[in-house]
Amino acid sequence: MATSHTTRTEQVMQLVRDRIERRDLTPGARLPSVRAMAEATGYSKSTVVEAYDRLAADGAIRSRPGAGFYVSAPLSPLALDRIGTPVEREVDPLWMLRQSLTHRPDALKPGCGWLPDSWLAGVPIRKALRAAARSDADGPLTGYASLLGSAPLRALLARRLEEQGTPAAPDQILLTESSTHALDLVSRFLLEPGDTVLVDDPCYFNFLALLRAHRANVIGVPMTPGGPDMAAFAAALAEHRPRFYLTNSACHNPTGATLSASTAHQLLKLADANDLVIVEDDIFADFEHTPSPRLAAFDGLDRVIRIGSFSKSVTAAIRCGHIAARPDWIEALADLRVATSMSGNPLSAEILHAVLTDGGYRRHIDGVRTHLARATARTMARLRKAGIIPWIEPSAGLFIWARLPGGLDAAQLARAALAENIVLAPGNVFSTNGMWSDYMRFNVVMSDNDRVSDFLARACR
Repeated sequence: MATSHTTRTEQVMQLVRDRIERRDLTPGARLPSVRAMAEATGYSKSTVVEAYDRLAADGAIRSRPGAGFYVSAPLSPLALDRIGTPVEREVDPLWMLRQSLTHRPDALKPGCGWLPDSWLAGVPIRKALRAAARSDADGPLTGYASLLGSAPLRALLARRLEEQGTPAAPDQILLTESSTHALDLVSRFLLEPGDTVLVDDPCYFNFLALLRAHRANVIGVPMTPGGPDMAAFAAALAEHRPRFYLTNSACHNPTGATLSASTAHQLLKLADANDLVIVEDDIFADFEHTPSPRLAAFDGLDRVIRIGSFSKSVTAAIRCGHIAARPDWIEALADLRVATSMSGNPLSAEILHAVLTDGGYRRHIDGVRTHLARATARTMARLRKAGIIPWIEPSAGLFIWARLPGGLDAAQLARAALAENIVLAPGNVFSTNGMWSDYMRFNVVMSDNDRVSDFLARACR
């Protein structure tokens, strides 16, 4: 905190302002006593008194005689990167998202979470776009969507869920802009600020960023190759009484793990006994050769909410996700959808429906699975050659979760890689408490590259 240009009084003032900006201190909240602040900072009580007096003169806080100092400044605009404990930029979820989405000429992104454009369904998409442009029906081009979204697409999604063992009627499905939008709606539906949410540790870093926006108390449960550690999960339930648990059952992000049937059974028993809702993000479903156990299938959409989209397998440019849940919850979620974003995108829904029902799509996705398997084998070999050891050998999906040799710090490695225009994903960014500092997530397609291999070999030597 200290710099050569600030006095101790100014440092205490900035400390208080930072806590107000991060919303650790909100209007009406009591500041630490003068004695407590002096002990925390190591400065004298007179320094703290002067800092508090100057903040009071600025109108940021006010004194209540005999009761202490209280925040009086209005609530700061929400800035997600100021919420929570400050961390290195390389292990901040929002920084990671910015780097992945920023266009950089000649950049390599082995830390990103999607396929290259050339691997996506370009031909069926162009065909669907031409068909939509030629259509005499104006609705998809000019009108609002219905309350739940496109009926043909919801019927198709219901059939796909049935194939995965999850019976769902079309009116149990709500279309959204994306799986992130789906999770945002579910969080609005289930959470109040301060509520606890359980996540896997590690988990997808955007889960952490989005839950931060909802002011949730996020608790990580250690992940194993077969799902969450059940002893730790039971302990977290007993201690924190969470509102819901958020996970990927298959092609887990970032570990590539797959939920075992026995763990799924234990999870649902605990959820039922503790009135816990489970939110299952199934965005990578199309990358599996054979569907693995799904919590939504075992539960029948009673206390499991299933969310997903096709941004990873079809295209990220057509924003269309979905929520599958019990009918009364879908009704409430649809109201939230209308209140926050009015209506879905009927054009996106029509294009997605056309792509998914095109005979070429199944051949396309079969080819993607084959190519992913080959890329996984090649990337595993490249990583091992550099001394980087995969946590498991994933059965499907995009990711390898791997340990760096010799306890190398992943954040430092990511920083060095960025200087060479390579964006890596350090393990800490996927953790609620900074664990996995010597792990990284590797995209098997983007990492199958000589330039990436050469950098890793040099860095890990």
